[in-house]
Amino acid sequence: MDTPKPKAVVLLSGGLDSTTVLAIANNRRFETYALTFRYGQRHEFELDCARKVAKAQGVTDHVIVDIDLRTFGGSALTSDIEVPKGRSDEEMGSGIPITYVPARNTIFLSFALAWAEVLGAQDIFLGVNAIDYSGYPDCRPEYIAAYERMANLATRAGVEGSSRITIHTPLIQMTKGEIIKAGLSQGVDYGLTNTCYDPADDGRGCGKCDACVLRIRGFLHAGVPDPIEYV
Repeated sequence: MDTPKPKAVVLLSGGLDSTTVLAIANNRRFETYALTFRYGQRHEFELDCARKVAKAQGVTDHVIVDIDLRTFGGSALTSDIEVPKGRSDEEMGSGIPITYVPARNTIFLSFALAWAEVLGAQDIFLGVNAIDYSGYPDCRPEYIAAYERMANLATRAGVEGSSRITIHTPLIQMTKGEIIKAGLSQGVDYGLTNTCYDPADDGRGCGKCDACVLRIRGFLHAGVPDPIEYV
């Protein structure tokens, strides 16, 4: 009889990074459970992408959770603040941009932690990156390490000592080009993904926001064409 696969919760936005992480978790022989959020973001096209990616990669279950971060705003992704476009490398490399959603990864990881407890899973995967990350404070290695310590103080299994939560961030020290190469080596279809902060109504990327610029540059560095269309 085959040994059951360990379960893992994977945060899946429908973007390039999270799609790659899902493929990595599957290839590491985890039984994957994808978690996506409708959190009041500017558009819901990425939710359609997440559904397609989850189906294509054969997750055991895919849950879309509704929370409304527009209640607080404070970000160009959850309010009517204009998304910055055409920023220089110097601008993208300094400060925390207005596209940062306050505490988003902390909130998302908390939901993932709750589901992992219910599933009896010890592993959570997410696609944070400390190199091509646009300056978000909740994408840094020290943040992930601190959250993992907290998670093991906050769960029944952690307190009882029966198991330990591990937060996997396989992309955290990779460039966008390296991420794309890793995904392609594992059969990822990047044509199913969405990256843009401010896409057109038909889902095409604007090509000018930070996320689009980093994605386009990543495909150039990887030496392969980007399969999605831009305005």
